[in-house]
Amino acid sequence: MDKVQRRPAIWEALIPVIFLIVALFFNVFYIFGDAALDGSNQIVLLLAAFVAVIIGLRTGMSWDDLQDGMVKSISAAMPSIFILLMIGALAGTWLISGIVPAMIYYGLDILNPTIFLFAACIVSAIVSVATGSSWSTIATIGIALLGIGDALGLSKAVVAGAIISGAYFGDKMSPLSDTTNLAPAMAGTDLFTHIKYMAYTTVPSIVITLLIFLGIGIYQGGDGQIADTEAVQAAIGQAFNINGWLFIVPALVIFLIVKKVPAFPALLIGTLLGGLCAIIFQPQIITGLGGSTFNREIVFEAGSGWEYFFNSFKAVMMAMYGDVTVATGNAEVDGLLSTGGMAGMLWTIWLIICAMIFGGVMEKAGLLQRITDPIIQMARSSGSLILSTTVSCIFFNVTASDQYLAIVVPGRMFAGPYRERGLKPKVLSRTLEDSGTVTSVLVPWNTCGATQAGILGVATGTYAPYCFFNIISPFMTVLFGYANIKIARYKDGEAERKKELV
Repeated sequence: MDKVQRRPAIWEALIPVIFLIVALFFNVFYIFGDAALDGSNQIVLLLAAFVAVIIGLRTGMSWDDLQDGMVKSISAAMPSIFILLMIGALAGTWLISGIVPAMIYYGLDILNPTIFLFAACIVSAIVSVATGSSWSTIATIGIALLGIGDALGLSKAVVAGAIISGAYFGDKMSPLSDTTNLAPAMAGTDLFTHIKYMAYTTVPSIVITLLIFLGIGIYQGGDGQIADTEAVQAAIGQAFNINGWLFIVPALVIFLIVKKVPAFPALLIGTLLGGLCAIIFQPQIITGLGGSTFNREIVFEAGSGWEYFFNSFKAVMMAMYGDVTVATGNAEVDGLLSTGGMAGMLWTIWLIICAMIFGGVMEKAGLLQRITDPIIQMARSSGSLILSTTVSCIFFNVTASDQYLAIVVPGRMFAGPYRERGLKPKVLSRTLEDSGTVTSVLVPWNTCGATQAGILGVATGTYAPYCFFNIISPFMTVLFGYANIKIARYKDGEAERKKELV
C-alpha cells in the first residue's frame, strides 16, 4: 500500500519547480535559444523529475511508488497521443489533396484594402485554422500582409498586431495545433470537447478584436496593392487543382464531430478521404511524390494504370507519416505548404511524455498538492481558482520562456484542485489555452515573442499593445469564471468516480 511517511515542507515542494524554471531560463537564453524546443527542454523536464524523485525519497516514498506515478501519468495522456499521431497523418493528406491550400486560396479573397486590418486578422485566422500553426502563418502570409499594410501606409506595429491576433485565434481553435492538443492532454479531457468548450470564451474575444481593428482600419485603409496575395494565390493555383468539392471532406469531419463520433475514428476517416481526394483531384502531386522506388518491370509496364495506383499508395503513405513539401516556385508559399506527418508530431509527444513524468512524480510524492494547497485556500471561488491558473500560466510564460511549459506545469498543478472543486477538466484546459498559449507571444524573451519579432521585423514591445486578441483572452476567461458563465461542474459523486479512473 502506497504511504507517504511525512508531508513535504513547502520549501521541499518548491525545489523541483525552482530547478525547472532556472534550468529552462539558462537553457533558452544562454545555450540553445529557439532550438531549445528541439529536445533540450524535454531533458530539463526529466532532470526536474529526478530532483522531484529525490525529494519524494526523502519524504519516505519508495522508487516503485514514484515509478507507478510516472506510468499512470503517462497512461492518462495516451488517448491524446493517439489523436496527435492521427492529426499528423490528416495534415499530410489534407495538404496533398489540396484541402488546406484551398482554404488558404479562398481565404485570401477576403482581403479588402479599405478594411485591411479587419481582413488581415480574418485571413490570418483562416490560414492558421487550416494549418494549425501560428508560426508558419505569420512567417508566410503574415510577411505578405505586413508588406501590403506598409504599402497602404499603416503602422507596422498595428498590422503585426492584427496578424498575430488572427494567427493565435487559429492556433487555439485548430485541431491541427500542438497546443490545442497539449492543453486537453494536461487537463484530462479530449480534443474536440476542449475546442467546443473553448469557443465560449474565444469567439467573444475575437469578435471584440475584429471590431477594434475595424474601428482603426476603416479610417486608415485605402486603395493599396494586393499583388503579394495574388502571387500567393497564383502559386497555389498553379500547383493544385483548386475547387469547391475539396470542402466536402472537412465538412464531413465536422459533421462526424457534431454527431459525437469519437475523435480517433473521425480523424482517420478524414485522413483516408483526404488521400482519396489527392488521388482524384491532384494527379500531378501524386506523380511527383510517388517517384520510382519500386520495380516497375516486375509489377507493371510504365504508363499503365498500375503505375498510378502504386504512385498513389506511396504518395499518400508518405504524406501520412513523414515530411512532405509541395514545390510551387514561390519560397514563401513552399514554407506554408509543408507538413511533417506523424513523424512531425513526435517531438510534441516527447514533450508530453516528459511533462507527464515530471507531473506524475510531483503528484505521487505529494509535492503538487503541497504547492497548490495555499493557493486553493486563498481561492475561495471558482473565479479565483481560474484567476490563479491564469496568473500561473502567464508566470511560466515569463519565467520559463516557453508556451508549452506554460501549459504543461500549471496543467499538472491544477488538475487535482479543479476536480476537488467539482470543475470538469474542460474548464482547466480552456483556461490553460486562454492564458498560456496566447500570452507567450507578448513576452519579448519567450521563444514565441522572440521568434515573431524576428520574423516580422517589429519589436515585441512595439506590436504587443496591438495584439488585442492575445490581451483580451486571459481577461475573458477570468470574467467567465467570476461571472459563473459556462463553468462545467460534476454532478454529485461524479468527480470521485472520475478520480478513481485516473
